[in-house]
Amino acid sequence: MATTPTAGDGLGPERPLPTEARPVVVRHRRQGELQVSGVMTAEALTRRYVIPRRDHRTKKGYQREVSTARVNRLASDLAAGRVDLPTAVLLNLRDFDEKEHLFRHGDHLHFMPGEAELYVVDGQHRIEALARLIERDPARWADFEVLFACLLGATEREEMEEFYVVNSTAKSVRTDLALDLLKQRAETDPNIMRSLVETSEDWKVTAQAVTEELDRTSVWRGRIRFPGEAKAETTIGSNGMVASLKPLLATPYFGAISRENQVKVLSAFWEGTRAVLPEVFAQPLDYGLQKSTGVMIMHTLLISTLENIRAQGRSVLEPDSYADVLGGTLRSLEGDTANGRVARGAEFWRSGPDGAAGSFSSNAGRRVLSVRLRSALPDFDVE
Repeated sequence: MATTPTAGDGLGPERPLPTEARPVVVRHRRQGELQVSGVMTAEALTRRYVIPRRDHRTKKGYQREVSTARVNRLASDLAAGRVDLPTAVLLNLRDFDEKEHLFRHGDHLHFMPGEAELYVVDGQHRIEALARLIERDPARWADFEVLFACLLGATEREEMEEFYVVNSTAKSVRTDLALDLLKQRAETDPNIMRSLVETSEDWKVTAQAVTEELDRTSVWRGRIRFPGEAKAETTIGSNGMVASLKPLLATPYFGAISRENQVKVLSAFWEGTRAVLPEVFAQPLDYGLQKSTGVMIMHTLLISTLENIRAQGRSVLEPDSYADVLGGTLRSLEGDTANGRVARGAEFWRSGPDGAAGSFSSNAGRRVLSVRLRSALPDFDVE
């Protein structure tokens, strides 16, 4: 759609309209320089773009190395029609000449970079993906329209400033919110789910759905904190719960049963654990068992516990099955506290210096504790 200039009245001479020219909006930047915004074809953009890679030795450039995996994924999603490019790339025409690059045609102002190089300030992965698509199928992708904003005559230093602002002040989406939105999108758009399956990330949707269902169980009601909720009496963020479910969902048994049964298994497991350590669940804020470290460790333990219960021919949906298998292990678990004492059973999980679980909060620590717990489970016969 044609647009009229918002600033810079009188810029550029009247000329015949070149094939590539599109109407643009011109505005003044904070230091008085000009900037244009509009659309151009992918072919026109990819023919003249330059990515100023950072060279630490010469102190030239500022862009990071492109991520090939990220480019491949975006190109694949674009080709499959799963995504669009709704946001503008940020460019700069360093060798700007007002008479050569801006001109009027009728009531509109047009931007014509000619063969001048356009330096990419933000959007290198999007442009690289388009370049790859044009190389594969130029008939389909050459005329794809790309939103752009282009600085006119900015120096490399000014480009660096813009790059820094874009990449250091933009706040990434919180993980819990991203997972919540991903699940909603996957449930309403089959293309999203297919893309997740292709990249082996479909577990995130399942884990988010299971987490939401767990929030309705007796053990976890009011303990999981979802996006936008106050901490209050919660003990774990939804993203922490989702992450803890990844190893479980990768197992042949738990990963293959229905989502409904996954929730039932987890509910029975945690009810059985509560039967073994009731004092921990009576005051969950004072203990670490229902916090991220405790949940990660316990869900790792669940894998071995399920094998034990199934080998005995018992029901994996009954809390008593878990209480019987876990009882001796959890009650005898002990460790050194920060104040030099030994904490045992429920006290092992107490938060602060009176408990011992805090010393296992690192990745290595969780692995060590998980191994200890699994090795302490009762033996079972294999027929």
